[in-house]
Amino acid sequence: MNKKSLKFYNGGKLMKKNSLIIIFLVLGLFTQFQAQDKSGTSKVGTTVAQFLKIGAGARAVGMGGAYSAMSHDIYSVYWNPAGLSTSTNTSEVTFNHASWLADIKYDFAAASFNMGDMGTLAASFTSLGVPEQEVTTLSNPDGDGRMWDASSIAIGLTYSKMLTDRFSIGVNAKFIRESIWNSSASGFAIDVGTLYRTPFNDLTISAAIFNFGSDMSLDGRDIQLNIDPNDNIDTGPNNIPANYDTDAFAIPMMFRFGLAMDVVKSRYMRLTTSVDAVQPNDNSNYLNLGSEFAYDEMFMVRLGYRQLFMNNSEGGLTFGAGLKYKIADSFSVFINYAYADYGENLKEVHFFDVSLEL
Repeated sequence: MNKKSLKFYNGGKLMKKNSLIIIFLVLGLFTQFQAQDKSGTSKVGTTVAQFLKIGAGARAVGMGGAYSAMSHDIYSVYWNPAGLSTSTNTSEVTFNHASWLADIKYDFAAASFNMGDMGTLAASFTSLGVPEQEVTTLSNPDGDGRMWDASSIAIGLTYSKMLTDRFSIGVNAKFIRESIWNSSASGFAIDVGTLYRTPFNDLTISAAIFNFGSDMSLDGRDIQLNIDPNDNIDTGPNNIPANYDTDAFAIPMMFRFGLAMDVVKSRYMRLTTSVDAVQPNDNSNYLNLGSEFAYDEMFMVRLGYRQLFMNNSEGGLTFGAGLKYKIADSFSVFINYAYADYGENLKEVHFFDVSLEL
């Protein structure tokens, strides 16, 4: 057997070995999930700020959201803040856009700066916007001349640091606000993540908790009213300012455990597989699966599957592609697209993002 054949043979053995490891890890996660959440009680619809769960970045979406252990770019601020410090770029800027259901717009923007041994800082902004519509009432079903809209925003500040050459931590603090017409609700939350790159073929393990924070309740002009306490216009005070008592709801907290590994890696080709196990506080547990094939780290194609094993899931197949063009030695443009199947109700959603890496 010549050297070329021996190299190909050894590479094939390594690929099979790596694939088996990923399969066994996924099966182990699935077995653990099957043993949990047997109460049968649905938690759907018990949290607010659902826009926090949409997903940022076309690369991550194209891989089915299995990105917490893949995070080594600007989108770590969303998927795992610990991955931010593993980026080799001095700074990054990105913008992500998606057209949601009923002309709703979803946008995400972020910028990061690597401070060397002091760690990496980043700021991010997430928004969901509902277009203006005319107010309709029983007496004016075609509109009464007033307009209403709704919006959601999250403003985040992230810090990440490498504690060793293989282990990093990160924290993302964010302010959250949702508004509808003249009322709004606000809250604060943090994300905490860890990332460990093992000596075994650089298998990466991640663990993170997201949206750990305060409950949110509506307040504003729309819940204000005047009442007559004894319902008698001839006695006592008759026009007392009052408010409807609105309940406070939790935000969608979740725990995410991830694995990622380069199954194939050579001078020009790379095939990375990843899996995320997710345990949310407002739904059943599920898995996200993803893979990315890269040629010369310039052209990428991706395939994934979202919300595997979730009860009544609206998730499904995802795929995407990316192009990274190096303009100069220290300046690159990264363009990505992703398609995500959201079931019969949402049909499909298209994600686009553009990043500048310095």
